[in-house]
Amino acid sequence: MKREMHADVAIIGGGLGGFAAALAAARTGKRVVLTEETDWIGGQVTSQGVPPDEHRWIEETGCTRSYRQFRDGVRHYYRSHFPLSDLGKKADIFNPGNALVSKVSGDPRTALAVLLEMAAPYTHSGRLVILLKHVPELVETEGDTVRAVTMRSLESGDRLVLTAPYVLDATECGDLLPMAGVEYVTGAESREQTGEPRALEGAANPSEMQAITHCFAMDYIEGEDHTIDKPRDYAFWREFSPDYWPGRMLGWIGPHPVTHEARQYVLFPENDLFPLFDYRRIADKSNFAPGTFESDITIVNWPQNDYVLGPVIDVSEEEKARHLDGAKQISLSLLYWMQTEAPRLDGKIGYPGLRLRKDIFGTEDGLAKSVYIRESRRIQAEFTILEQHVTKEFHPDGKAERFLDSVGIGYYAIDLHPSTANRNYIHFSPLPFQIPLGSLIPVRVNNLLPANKNIGTTHITNGCYRLHPVEWNIGEAAGLLASFCLDKGVQPRSVYKDPGLLEQYQQLLTGQGIELIWNL
Repeated sequence: MKREMHADVAIIGGGLGGFAAALAAARTGKRVVLTEETDWIGGQVTSQGVPPDEHRWIEETGCTRSYRQFRDGVRHYYRSHFPLSDLGKKADIFNPGNALVSKVSGDPRTALAVLLEMAAPYTHSGRLVILLKHVPELVETEGDTVRAVTMRSLESGDRLVLTAPYVLDATECGDLLPMAGVEYVTGAESREQTGEPRALEGAANPSEMQAITHCFAMDYIEGEDHTIDKPRDYAFWREFSPDYWPGRMLGWIGPHPVTHEARQYVLFPENDLFPLFDYRRIADKSNFAPGTFESDITIVNWPQNDYVLGPVIDVSEEEKARHLDGAKQISLSLLYWMQTEAPRLDGKIGYPGLRLRKDIFGTEDGLAKSVYIRESRRIQAEFTILEQHVTKEFHPDGKAERFLDSVGIGYYAIDLHPSTANRNYIHFSPLPFQIPLGSLIPVRVNNLLPANKNIGTTHITNGCYRLHPVEWNIGEAAGLLASFCLDKGVQPRSVYKDPGLLEQYQQLLTGQGIELIWNL
């Protein structure tokens, strides 16, 4: 069966960028349809199980007002619904998991609840319609305009034809770009193409992309045995050792992301070594009244379960399925190795008390609902952000390139995980940066906008424009751009090129709580 639905803005992909875009467009009075492949909106922070990766100024500045509302909402959820310990009650900055990576690391189910609460005024009124378990199947175009997107329900198989003056691609891989014939790039550019010092020498490699990771949650019950069945491919992953890895990948020693020297990890805090359990912990039981949690809970998104054997973008469906399955197998193999073979500093072998928390994601295999994908297709944009725009060596004054068309700000390390081309980490610090509007404008198509990791970056700069607060800001700016263009009867490219329109649009952004420049 096929039916039709019309909206002012159709947003395909319900991750943080897509959600922020939907919230922004609905907040400014537009009728919005948001589709999502899984049964959870939220992407990185929910279905993929990646606690927020944020910069050190996040509590005071460097994110949009609505992203701050999300962060505050997570804390309020815990304070309202959980019995806190005295330690948790007294915390000036309450961090549910006290993770090393984030000041607001919590359960994916909490993040989902907060996002749904933020959307409630618009979903209850009917202004925002959220369609879960829907995937794009076909995009109809006419010249430089997208006319319709056909969605398929993963439950019923029925088709839905979405029409809207503006379509936003907020999918994790930029899935609409090839369907709509939008010019895009993938993989690693060459130094000759971009002039970036850390780009590839020689030819570009469109198939070289960062590792993907299938996360999972676990806790630890000392004295109990929660060992899972041996994973199907355990024998392979147990011996797997990439050229750049100092030994087997399933082990406590890996390359340091910055220096590439061998770095020793431990599971729990011991001997000043890096404690992986605390890295992305989502529940620190000391924050809660005794008996609330049996154990701390952590998310496993570690160097040891990065999957590097091939990309999942622009390959056959068979190859994509094989790599997605491989990402699951290495994660399950890592858990089994830790339970049965991992050496311990106390001389024992294995941690059988590690318990796969299937309840957290509600999946049969216990893994996250979807894989964490660090690198998407990227539009060929009116402006492409290069390493030269954001790094210290090109800006000795300590300030990144100033973009007069800024639509937001962000900061994160240029953090490229090992790649499908057998390359080691690329990890170094940029400067606090802006998001230029030109990077959201495709070179040709008029009414399709990127709203995730698919903006005009390179393989290198994608590494710092891909994390939670920046993805949210990108989506929010895209949603407000579509809304502004509908109100003014203009196209996004005109806003980019006309100083008067740009100024009006930026006034809308600042009025909606989006910071355009850093004040550090």
